Amino acid sequence: MKYISSCLCILFLVTGCAQKAKPYHYPNYDIIKPEITCEPHRKNIQELLLSYLGKPYVWAEEGPDAFDCSGLTYNIYGKMGLQIPRTACEQAKMGKKVAFKDLYYGDLIFFGSTNRRSRRISHVGIYLGDGWFAQASSKDRKVVISNFNKEPRYIKRIKLCRRYLSEDERAKYMTCHAPLKKMKITSNKYTTPWKAGMKLPRRAVPR
Repeated sequence: MKYISSCLCILFLVTGCAQKAKPYHYPNYDIIKPEITCEPHRKNIQELLLSYLGKPYVWAEEGPDAFDCSGLTYNIYGKMGLQIPRTACEQAKMGKKVAFKDLYYGDLIFFGSTNRRSRRISHVGIYLGDGWFAQASSKDRKVVISNFNKEPRYIKRIKLCRRYLSEDERAKYMTCHAPLKKMKITSNKYTTPWKAGMKLPRRAVPR
């Protein structure tokens, strides 16, 4: 009897370890924490962005093959070992608040509606300097570089700007200015992210 019980325990452990990741289903709200690959440095922000340009926009994805707006920022800072929340509205609660005129490379810009009274955050981009910023755009359906002068509608949508890395990169502004929602993180061992070769969803943003 003890022998049978031992065999059953071993079988349970083996099947548990062999658990396959659940297949991809749109939208996949499972949050996969990015692997740390580099140090917090603006040069690394640039290299990561360059490697992601042109990757498709897929709602709720945080890479490495597809991103939504906050998935892009979550991935880039996570790759540098700076853990930030997954969604744009939660990311806006962290970091040092900076004025638009004082933006520096790597700062995050948070957008909402053109209604000035509304504080709701619905989009985020990474400032690159001279009016340029990177974003995973639901309109363009990919990671792109945009410019405020060429697309002034974005200026009207800015709600606030945040900085996670000081200009000399010595300080890390990770202070929370409001309570954060708990974030459940998993890995690609248990869930499947969108991968290159998969069909893109018809709608950029699900209903």
